[in-house]
Amino acid sequence: MKNIVILISGGGSNMEAIVKTAESERWAARLDARVAAVISNKVDAGGLAIARAHSISTAVVPHKDFAGREEFDAALAREVDAHTPALVVLAGFMRILTPWFVTRYAGRLINIHPSLLPAFPGLNTHRRAIEAGCRVAGVTVHEVTTELDHGPILAQAAVPVLPDDTPDDLAARVLAQEHRVYPRAISEWLQRIETN
Repeated sequence: MKNIVILISGGGSNMEAIVKTAESERWAARLDARVAAVISNKVDAGGLAIARAHSISTAVVPHKDFAGREEFDAALAREVDAHTPALVVLAGFMRILTPWFVTRYAGRLINIHPSLLPAFPGLNTHRRAIEAGCRVAGVTVHEVTTELDHGPILAQAAVPVLPDDTPDDLAARVLAQEHRVYPRAISEWLQRIETN
């Protein structure tokens, strides 16, 4: 069984979309894969309750308990490794990971970013897209590398930028696409490794 470990920091809407897709598309039977664990860096992350409601193992590794990023990433890796992951999925995990962590899971660490990369890496993507006069924005699923938001692209979806959009309006439409694109990209990744 290929174990998927999902890292979250908040409400877990992308994680929930992945979990529900895994259930409805029967990943365990079709792809020999399952969401094995959800790990958060925040004790109060709402997504933990969602994971538990789906009988998924949860853990918390509070980043504030560690002196630095290296110590936190080492503790996080120990928790991730306890589930023998085939794939580690960042789903609203709001921590920049050290090169050591990224290298440890190279080729099996993916993220979702709310822009059409390479446009607008980093934060405030919706505001920046509107201010730049973009007519199209979107979402990108990519492999994580040591360069922030620059890994190989696995999937993208475009969203129109409407004339009166606020960053919140655009964010809501992009998030709806995230919930479709991320589970599909993970399913395709699992199918690719199955045939290799």
